[in-house]
Amino acid sequence: MCPAGSQKKETLAMRKKLIGQSCRLFYSDDPVKIVRARGQYLYDENGKRYLDCISNVQHVGHCHPSITQAATTQMKLLNANSRFLHDNIVQYADRLAATLPDKLSVFYFVNSGSEANDLALRLAHQYTQHEDVIVLEHAYHGHLTSLIDISPYKFQKLTGQKEWVHVAPIPDTYRGIFREDHPNPAQAYADTVKDVIDKVHQKGRKVSAFFAESLPSVAGQILLPKGYSTKVAEYVRSAGGVFVADEVQTGFGRVGSHFWAFQLQGDDFSPDIVTMGKPMGNGHPLSCVATTAEIAGAFTANGVEYFNTFGGNPVSCAIGLAVLDVIEKEDLRGNSSRVGGHLLDRLTQLQTKHPIIGDVRGVGLFVGLEMVTDKEQRTPATDAAAQVVRRLKEDYICVSTDGPWENIVKFKPPMCFSMEDADLVADRIHHILTGDWNTYPIALTYHNTCTQLYSIHLLYLKERFTHFEYYIVFVRLRGMFYRFPGSFHVYLSYWRSSRQKSVLYDVTP
Repeated sequence: MCPAGSQKKETLAMRKKLIGQSCRLFYSDDPVKIVRARGQYLYDENGKRYLDCISNVQHVGHCHPSITQAATTQMKLLNANSRFLHDNIVQYADRLAATLPDKLSVFYFVNSGSEANDLALRLAHQYTQHEDVIVLEHAYHGHLTSLIDISPYKFQKLTGQKEWVHVAPIPDTYRGIFREDHPNPAQAYADTVKDVIDKVHQKGRKVSAFFAESLPSVAGQILLPKGYSTKVAEYVRSAGGVFVADEVQTGFGRVGSHFWAFQLQGDDFSPDIVTMGKPMGNGHPLSCVATTAEIAGAFTANGVEYFNTFGGNPVSCAIGLAVLDVIEKEDLRGNSSRVGGHLLDRLTQLQTKHPIIGDVRGVGLFVGLEMVTDKEQRTPATDAAAQVVRRLKEDYICVSTDGPWENIVKFKPPMCFSMEDADLVADRIHHILTGDWNTYPIALTYHNTCTQLYSIHLLYLKERFTHFEYYIVFVRLRGMFYRFPGSFHVYLSYWRSSRQKSVLYDVTP
């Protein structure tokens, strides 16, 4: 038994015993135990407050009072499955329809992004009567078997690529085959999809769908070049397929300027199917598929009823409606544009100061900072990115990495993220990358004698960022400069923000 209020070590021990080990935690070497949250902040069992930069599920802020009130009120009144007639499901569908292109007028409510993407596959297969699916490199669309099959991020580690799945190059203008110096990367990358379609036809097969995130996330916070999706949709529809936009991570105003990330491609572009999920219920399990009347009609014509026990229930829809209300009333799209733009500006300034930052990209509060060991070769700095994540955790800022090399520090915070939050993040990253310890008192102890020396100030510490073992240290004791002779271990203990850290260093001449 692990009662509420248990110590972290007890909770962790019970988790290891009872929860599958493939269900991993953030900061697996030293997880943060969270006991409450509010807005953009998480609180651990000791009352320490962490700035949450990665919970793109708690879209309008953790435990928003309007959301909890809507859930409580509806739960007291009615909850039932969607085979009973009730108002909430149609009211919610009508509100969603107002945010989408006119042709996307039919909705299916489910409970997770994976369920939504699985249903989108079924809709595409039924409508086109074709099987083959085109996806992008490094894509991830969910954990169901059907979705692992179309997620290179997963299937490359498991069963491998199925015959009916085809992978197109990721349209990454920083690291991809067509980069920022290409005169028309949108057209060039779209043509690679046409090449894939041609190869599918050469095999005597037919395309059912092109399936892509509107802003590839697991692939590394990628911004699709404008016009890419419009041209791809043209090629795919000419081949008899449909265009599926996965908005599970990017929808509901995260990009700021638009409600949906696919709208960044221009007013002339509309997908045939849109999936949505994570931010929809602000932490409550709620997701949806939106499609055209024609595609929905083909799904109905197969004669098989579609039913989802919890999808579209009155409580879920009440929560969904409340989320839409908060986004509008608190101008969270505007906040995303303003704060996200400021964060991008601050990180771009850091890029000019720190060669290890290869690229800064994003829109609204969907931001990625790509770290490299060599700007010219763009060699991924995986270890450095992991170190930044660890160091930010020490400063009570939660971030994580993404991308095929895990060298991209990603930011997808709750939409109530503030200018002050953005400045704090940028300032701490600058401090970490600068390695500037000069303002902190240092206590030094010889490893071989364990004798405490005088309280001193470090004058020079050259960090080798990816390995942190080898240093050249100059110190001043009693007004005189000393350079440590030989090679021996010392303990450096330093204080930052009233928190002591101790690390064993190897000092070399």
